[in-house]
Amino acid sequence: MNIQNDNRRKRTDVLHVMAALLVAATAFIFASCDDDMDIQQSYPFTVETMPVPNKVAKGETVEIRCELKAEGRYSGTLYTIRYFQFEGQGSLKMDNGITFLPNDRYLLENEKFRLYYTSEGEDRHDFIVVIEDNIGNSHELTFNFNNSDGGSGDTEHTEDAEGGGK
Repeated sequence: MNIQNDNRRKRTDVLHVMAALLVAATAFIFASCDDDMDIQQSYPFTVETMPVPNKVAKGETVEIRCELKAEGRYSGTLYTIRYFQFEGQGSLKMDNGITFLPNDRYLLENEKFRLYYTSEGEDRHDFIVVIEDNIGNSHELTFNFNNSDGGSGDTEHTEDAEGGGK
């Protein structure tokens, strides 16, 4: 009879251990579940431009063809554009007719767009164009034009991509 009681006690102990392990495993599984899906909302992007002339005369307009290229798509992403001219005098317009004011943000409605820079002075023209998304990523384009009536040297056009939360 002692042997039977020992066997029953061992079986009961094994069942208790198995039940405890089952409860622990179930608790672990439910604790590791997350109802929130991780959806990537921020994608790095660049802005590519076609080559532009290196000189511009007073009153002349230069077309700058641009294309925004994002590494992914998220339907809630909005892009804005702004510019700042730090040397020379001129104006920058969008292909939809909007004339930019320095450092004012404008909604960028298309991934392919054209900018038109019109020289209003006889000096060198230097300005930056910044495209930003609503997540905090940005891409900067720098344009440098010499006066076609004088001066020498080539125009420099550089790109400086800045990503993720600054």
